Amino acid sequence: MKFIRTEIEGAFLVKPKVFGDARGWFYESWNRAEAERSGLFYDFVQDNHSFSAEKGTLRGLHFQRGAAAQAKLVRCVRGAVFDVAVDLRKNSPSYLKWISAELSAENRLQLLLPRGLAHGFLTLTDNVEFLYKTDNFYAPGSEGSIRWDDPVLGIRWPVKVRVISEKDAAAPFFDGSAVYFQEAP
Repeated sequence: MKFIRTEIEGAFLVKPKVFGDARGWFYESWNRAEAERSGLFYDFVQDNHSFSAEKGTLRGLHFQRGAAAQAKLVRCVRGAVFDVAVDLRKNSPSYLKWISAELSAENRLQLLLPRGLAHGFLTLTDNVEFLYKTDNFYAPGSEGSIRWDDPVLGIRWPVKVRVISEKDAAAPFFDGSAVYFQEAP
C-alpha cells in the first residue's frame, strides 16, 4: 500500500498493491499497521456503501461538525467517480483548497481524508457503488454541507450534474465568517 501526499495537508491518495494470477486478483484495501508505519493513525468505526444509478449523480459536499467530525477512507468498487475534498480547517496551510481524483473499480485508488474536510463525488458512469470508512459515527445533528457549485471554491466538475438530492441542491454557499471545523482542545 502506497500513501501519496496531496495538496491538502493530511490527505493522501492510497494506491494498494494488487496481486493477480489466473484466478483473478487480490488486494488489501486497508492495513492499519502499514498506515501507522507511514505515520497515519486511524481507528475506523463505521463502513458505508452507496449506490448511484445514473452517470452525473452528485453527492456532496458534506462534512460533520465538532466532536462528530469524521476522517474518511473512500473508494469506488463499481464504475467510476470524480471525488472531491475541500479543506475547511481555517488554521490549515491548505485552507479552502480542493483536491480531486478519479476513483474507479478499475484503478482501485482510494482517498484518505482527515477530519475537517468537506467531501463529495460525481459519478462518471452508470451503476456506481461507493464505499467509505469513517473514524466517527454519523451524527445527523452535526451534519453540514456546502453547495457543489460554490464560486468561492471553484470546483471544476468534469461532467454535467444530472441527478442531485433536494438537500444537496439547497445546500448553502460558503460563508467565510462561519467556522466549519474546529480542532478539539
